[in-house]
Amino acid sequence: MNRLKTFFTQYRLFFLFFITTIFIWELAVQLEKVPSFIIPAPSAILLMIIEHKQSLFGEHLTATLKEVALGFMIALIGGSSLAVAMFFSKSIEKMLYPVVLISQTIPIIALSPVFVLWFGYTIWSKVAVTVLITFFPIVVSTYDGLKNSDPEYTELLKSMGASRWQLFTKIQIPMALPSFFSGLKLAIVFSVVGATIGEWLGASEGLGYYSRRMSGNLNAEGVFAAVTILSFLGMSLFLLVTILERRILKWKLEKKR
Repeated sequence: MNRLKTFFTQYRLFFLFFITTIFIWELAVQLEKVPSFIIPAPSAILLMIIEHKQSLFGEHLTATLKEVALGFMIALIGGSSLAVAMFFSKSIEKMLYPVVLISQTIPIIALSPVFVLWFGYTIWSKVAVTVLITFFPIVVSTYDGLKNSDPEYTELLKSMGASRWQLFTKIQIPMALPSFFSGLKLAIVFSVVGATIGEWLGASEGLGYYSRRMSGNLNAEGVFAAVTILSFLGMSLFLLVTILERRILKWKLEKKR
């Protein structure tokens, strides 16, 4: 309860700004200052979510979450493994680091049809887009975190006869954790974006597909309902990673004491 109170106290300006924005938005639409078919009122969006909650949360949100979870986990395992491999081997770094950079210069929207060609309209075409968009921040943040470990600690342990593995586990991994989690927070938000892009280009379920279908029907409330849920999904996943980061880093600090 105290943590929740502290949270609301710290971000009271945000909540004040958010409530004020929603109030002005609702008022502008109700007074017909803004056409409702362009920007629907928040009350209409909420009503749309309530009326279609079974399909939105039961079918489409579930499908998007599966794509996000699979894509994020593959990117996490593959990205962190590649970062460690580049850290240990200069040859791997020189060979693959440019490839990682080049992969981010290609527009995702251009590669999405290629993934559809390879994987069809299955979940894996959406997962592939998610992996591609989340892979880069995980690789870079993990690699940079490992490289930027304090050399004084490293030299101290070396003088005490520490092995390469001991240096890696005792010094380099703990010091890389803040950078690693920074990349993780970016990646978890990007994973929602990646899954949505994949659904927009070819899917039969998911919030991106629902948004595209509502857009085709000129249903502004439906489009904004999907966008609202996607926004809350991204924020919720970001918050989960932040909580995990604080718990792990706090445990590390307490362990050192």
